[in-house]
Amino acid sequence: MSQPDARHAPLAQIPPGIACARDYELLCEHFIPAPTLAYLAGGAGHDRTRDANLAAFDDWTIWPRLLRDVTHGHTRLALAGAELSHPFLLAPVAFQKLVHPGAETETARAAAALGACLVASTLSSAPLEDIATANADGRRWFQLYFQPERAATQALARRAEAAGYEALVVTLDAAIRLPSLSALRAGFVMPADCAAGNLQTLAASAEAFPAAPPGQSRIFQGAMRAAPGWADLDWLRSETRLPVWVKGVLHPDDAADCRARGIAGVIVSNHGGRALDGAPASLAALPGVRAAVGADYPLLFDGGIRSGGDAFKALALGANAVLVGRLQVWALSVAGALGVAHVLKLLREELEACMAQAGCATLADIGPHCLAAAHEPLAAVRAIPPHPCGPAD
Repeated sequence: MSQPDARHAPLAQIPPGIACARDYELLCEHFIPAPTLAYLAGGAGHDRTRDANLAAFDDWTIWPRLLRDVTHGHTRLALAGAELSHPFLLAPVAFQKLVHPGAETETARAAAALGACLVASTLSSAPLEDIATANADGRRWFQLYFQPERAATQALARRAEAAGYEALVVTLDAAIRLPSLSALRAGFVMPADCAAGNLQTLAASAEAFPAAPPGQSRIFQGAMRAAPGWADLDWLRSETRLPVWVKGVLHPDDAADCRARGIAGVIVSNHGGRALDGAPASLAALPGVRAAVGADYPLLFDGGIRSGGDAFKALALGANAVLVGRLQVWALSVAGALGVAHVLKLLREELEACMAQAGCATLADIGPHCLAAAHEPLAAVRAIPPHPCGPAD
């Protein structure tokens, strides 16, 4: 099925009427063809996990506090040895040429301008070296997919090191990627000119997933034959001078294993609902993962951030910082680098406003005590004290 003509070209200015970060999600449908939007917005299967990611934020409310002095407030934090001005990282999102001709280089420029750490995808449209050039003054990490051959994986890691990336983020929850039903039903077809810029010289290796032997499962004995194991993760750590993070952690035991094996930090994520449909929402998994790794282990959150209030809740439940995925793509489609920079600015200001009203001057002040479960009686959080004059006659 052929793709329809593109809609509005990206703007060279911020459009009027943008009042909050999520407004870019409402506006992007005028800039992204419907089949492409279905591919980007959809999850795996019936979109249950994608929808659960968003709904999980409604399970919590934020306590407002009175008369707190927050005039010395800020959103600075130390993460992986770096000082960041705010806790918003740009998540790895593949094939950004689908929504803007400048693709990831536009996103990289915005990240540098707003002081956001950029996590560039193995499946980016632009080569990682071009992204690094556009992000020359910023902080950047490289998201790595294991390739079927270790030599190809090693080559990607070496290129990231040479281009000045500061960490490797290994995604481990997408060994099997089933088609998105939303994208299939919308007739999405990847355009011929939208390819993985990092894999052009590795194309043969990257496509070499073995077929199943006759009479055997194309999943277990086919696709999973190329899936990495713990030994591959240990090998990668020994082959790179960069700290290695793991993205795609939901189960507390997996998080604890990552820490025990010397992984620098983990990212609680379900791949935006694009891996296992029916997996827990990232926010629901976050407290258990934090409990498993302890208070001092670096822990990031990915999965459904649409506002500064969402970020506040993730920070309160144990994250050190959060990743912004789809929202950056919506902004990119509308106004390129300017749009991505604007959405980061809005998210930071929304977080600051939330912190101020919750009586939190710094990120360190945010914790579970700032939240109440939305579906529990508030009296259960703290018993109502007796009246000082005693019971009435």
